[in-house]
Amino acid sequence: MTLQGQVAVVTGASQGIGLAIARELAAAGAAVRAVDIQPEKLVEAVRDIRAAGGRAEAHAADVSRGDQAEEVVRAVLAAEGRIDALVNNAGITRDGLLMRMKEEDWDAVLAVNLKGVFNFSRAVVRAMLGRRSGRIVNIASVVGMMGNAGQSNYAASKAGVIGFSKSLARETASRGVTVNCIAPGYIATAMTDGLPEDVKKTFLELIPMKRFGAPEDVARAVLFLLSDAASYITGQVIGVNGGMYM
Repeated sequence: MTLQGQVAVVTGASQGIGLAIARELAAAGAAVRAVDIQPEKLVEAVRDIRAAGGRAEAHAADVSRGDQAEEVVRAVLAAEGRIDALVNNAGITRDGLLMRMKEEDWDAVLAVNLKGVFNFSRAVVRAMLGRRSGRIVNIASVVGMMGNAGQSNYAASKAGVIGFSKSLARETASRGVTVNCIAPGYIATAMTDGLPEDVKKTFLELIPMKRFGAPEDVARAVLFLLSDAASYITGQVIGVNGGMYM
């Protein structure tokens, strides 16, 4: 699958799943515009992509800020003249049982995980509709489909991403713009590495394939949805979870 000549914006691209996605798309020929709130890590990520022969540029931005999303999109359009693909991957966790959850932890997770998707999708969709072509892939989560104790904020944000994606898909399908979700299960990243061992063991017992996923597993699914092979797929949720949720 090739994305030669295409321009892809990837949020949360400095590490983990986002970095794997950025690498995969660059390797497929896309010019990657990497977005993250951590400028140092972002610059390092872009350097690595370029060292591997890919094309990438860094944009430091807070996805929860609509004005910053608009600024990034304007900059990309000014430099490239087009945006073919948007991957909304940026996400955070602030886990805790609801009875102890602070309001600011609820607000922070919804602001990044859900409003960030809204901000960047709204910023790019007009240009995509004007060209009658575009792909949007939003990274949801298995937790947004099955729930998880101690993650009511995260689950709500990811369930919201799924509902948002299906609604936007209906708005844009007739103009050649597809909108889909990837719902990863337990993917081994820096975010999940910090979980207690007993929690990891519990998750492993829920996975029929008896192993955790890798960021590259998600990246390859994203590449498929951005490719011509997925031109008749929209409004769908593809689970990358080893059978954890069916």
